[in-house]
Amino acid sequence: MGWYQVLTDYHGMVHQVLTRDVPAWPPVPVSPPGLRWPSAGAPCRSCSKSCTDPKPARRSWALNSLCDLDHDPERIYQTVSGGFLEQLKVLLKDEDSSVRTKTCELLHLLTVTTASKHSIRTDEQALLSSSLLPPLSQLLDDSSSSCRRNVHRVLNRLTLLPAGAAALLSLVPKLMLKLREEEQQEEEEVQVLLLSTLCSCSRLDTLPALASDGISLLGHKLSHHSSNIRREAAAVMMAPQGRNRVQSASDVCEDGRQQVCEEAVLPLLVGLLQDDDVEVQANAAGVIMYTVVLTTGKQQCLQLNVIPVLLQLVSETKEEEEDEERRRRKALIMYSLRALTSLAEAPDGRRVLLEQLPLLVRRSEAAEEDPDIRRAAQTAVRVVTWTP
Repeated sequence: MGWYQVLTDYHGMVHQVLTRDVPAWPPVPVSPPGLRWPSAGAPCRSCSKSCTDPKPARRSWALNSLCDLDHDPERIYQTVSGGFLEQLKVLLKDEDSSVRTKTCELLHLLTVTTASKHSIRTDEQALLSSSLLPPLSQLLDDSSSSCRRNVHRVLNRLTLLPAGAAALLSLVPKLMLKLREEEQQEEEEVQVLLLSTLCSCSRLDTLPALASDGISLLGHKLSHHSSNIRREAAAVMMAPQGRNRVQSASDVCEDGRQQVCEEAVLPLLVGLLQDDDVEVQANAAGVIMYTVVLTTGKQQCLQLNVIPVLLQLVSETKEEEEDEERRRRKALIMYSLRALTSLAEAPDGRRVLLEQLPLLVRRSEAAEEDPDIRRAAQTAVRVVTWTP
C-alpha cells in the first residue's frame, strides 16, 4: 500500500470519528452566486424557523446567523415586523445558557440598530409593546454572567426612550436590590449599565429609587475605585433632586435632598469635587447644588469648608479642550456657581464669598466668557452683594 493510500484511509477514519455524533447543520442562509433572495426577509424567516428546532446546536446556529443578519437595518425591520419577537420569549427560557445569552444579544442588536427609512425607533417600540420584558427581567438572576451582561445592555438601551424608562419603573426595586447584591460580584461594565439604567428611570420618577433606600446604596458607590462607577453613582444621586417628569410636587425632590443630608454622603461628594474625572466632579457639584437649597445642606457644606473648593473650580480655565470636555467643564462651573449662590444666602457663606468677590466679578464681566457662565456669575455677585 502506497503512502498516499495510507493518508487517504487515515483521513477517512478521522472524518468518520469527528462527524459521527455531530448533527447535520442546516444550510447557511446566504444568496447563491448570481441569485437574490425573493424578498429581504427570506434569510430571517429561514433562521426564525430553526430557532424552534429541538436540537440546541441548531437553535444556537440560528441565533448566531440572525445576529449576523441583523447588523443590516433592513433585516432588523424584517425581523421586528415579522412577529419574531414572540418566538424569542420561548428562547429566553431555554435550558441551554448559550441560547439564552445569544437571545439577549440579539435583542440588544434590535435595540441598537434603528431601521432605515423609518422615523420612529421601530425596533425598540416593538420590543416594548411585546411581552418580552417579564422573562427578560427574570434573567437578571441568570447563572451565566454573559447572559446577565446582555440583559443589562438591553434594559439600559430601552431606558433611552421615555416609554422604555416608564416600562422599567416597576423593576427599579429589583435593580436596587441587585445593586446591593452585586457590589463585589459583578464586573465593572454591568455595574455601570445598572447605574445608568437607574439614572434614566429616576429622571422620570424618583419615588421607586428613594423608597428602596437608594441614597444610602449609592453613597457606597461614590468611593469606588472605578471613575465610571463613581460618575454614574453621582448621576443617579442627582436625579431624585432635580426636575421630576412624573410628579410635579416639590416634596419628592426635597425628600431626596433631605436623604443626602441624613445619609452623611456630603463629605464623599465634597471629596469628589477634586476627582481626576471632570464628569465625576460635575455630577458631584450638581448634587451639592441641589442639596444646599436646604438650610441643613447649607450648614453641612459650610462645615465641610466647601466654598474654597468650589471657588477653585470656578477659577480654573482650560484654553485647549475638545468639545465634549468643554461641555463637561461648563456644567461643572455652572453647578459650582449655583451652589455658591445658594451658600451666599447664609451669613457665614456670604462673609467668605465677600472676601473672594473679585473672582466672581471677573467671571461675570469677561467678554470672552460663555454667556451662560457669565449670567450665572452675575447672579452670584448680586446675591453676595445684596443688602437689605
